[in-house]
Amino acid sequence: MHASFSPGRLMAIMLKEFIQLRRDRLTFAMMIGIPLIQLTLFGFAINGDPKGLPTVVVAEEQGTFTRSLLAALTHSGYFKVLRADASAAEASDALARGEAQFALTIPAGFERGLVRGERPALLLEADATDPSATGNAIAAVQQLTNTALAHDLAGPLAPLRPGETPFELRIQRRYNPEGITQYNIVPGLMGVILTMTMIMMTALGVTREVERGTMENLLATPVRPLEVMVGKIAPYILIGYVQVTVILLAARFIFAVPFVGSLVLLLGCVLLFIAANLTVGITISSIARNQTQAMQMTFFFFLPSMLLSGFMFPFRGMPAWAQVIGEALPLTHFLRLIRGVMLKGSGPAELWPNVWPLLLFIAVVMAVGLKRFRRTLD
Repeated sequence: MHASFSPGRLMAIMLKEFIQLRRDRLTFAMMIGIPLIQLTLFGFAINGDPKGLPTVVVAEEQGTFTRSLLAALTHSGYFKVLRADASAAEASDALARGEAQFALTIPAGFERGLVRGERPALLLEADATDPSATGNAIAAVQQLTNTALAHDLAGPLAPLRPGETPFELRIQRRYNPEGITQYNIVPGLMGVILTMTMIMMTALGVTREVERGTMENLLATPVRPLEVMVGKIAPYILIGYVQVTVILLAARFIFAVPFVGSLVLLLGCVLLFIAANLTVGITISSIARNQTQAMQMTFFFFLPSMLLSGFMFPFRGMPAWAQVIGEALPLTHFLRLIRGVMLKGSGPAELWPNVWPLLLFIAVVMAVGLKRFRRTLD
């Protein structure tokens, strides 16, 4: 029994730990990589004040005041006019598909009514499924009513400048008129929970069998790698649907989140999303050597998914490079799908732009995972 503390023995233990870390390169890379990812995402990618929001304009008449209004919107920095000649149907469709965040309607007779002092009304429709993405832009456009036409109201029109604004701006928050954050957060939580649990359970489940040696028993059977892979995935699909059922019941009876779309479409979207996450879990399990590494790699995938998908921060507020990464993540597309079905009542045509990326993701990741899994079995 050693009676005193030995610095030499302490150094020997510390050296042993550093050697172990050097051998476990994946864990060491995670220790360095995860802080760097957090620093990069929070420092450069996260922005709670999105600007350049896509906007379509329904201009039923073109004139000096119309051009001044559009110029004021653009110069504010919050609006990016995609089309200035859209029809009412095209504008509504752009909002439903999520292609536009705002739609501005300038009615016929606007300039004549303004010159006569009749305070004509403009309609600004906003996709308010995510209130945080539109709040600052709406506040900014309300301020523009006092200054947008200041340059044009000169000479004989100068009397229209003082007092109340020369026109009325009516704002319609579509899909979430009261701006309730639960309408956005609760459906999004379904995607976050499924991402975390599906990937983690699959990755840990397969890695555990490899560690215990039970995976070797599969080698003695005539099963193929694809059959093993699908057999490992299938049970978790049922578990995922149980989670979805619980979340939908809570959304309906606790948080009063509206459900205006098709339940069948929603369950179909859920199936695609669960499959996408399970293929990621299988791929992780084919790379990780133990359960610790599987947990680390799960978190490595989960962190960007949560931050770059539009769940915590407005997607359009991120820089272009972050949006490119976000578009490659399944959670980004699932959030649009789930909110589209529940809040907008979207149909197959509106959902397809976010369905095919999930199908492509499943095909690519499953091909990679199957190749590595076959190598693992061999």
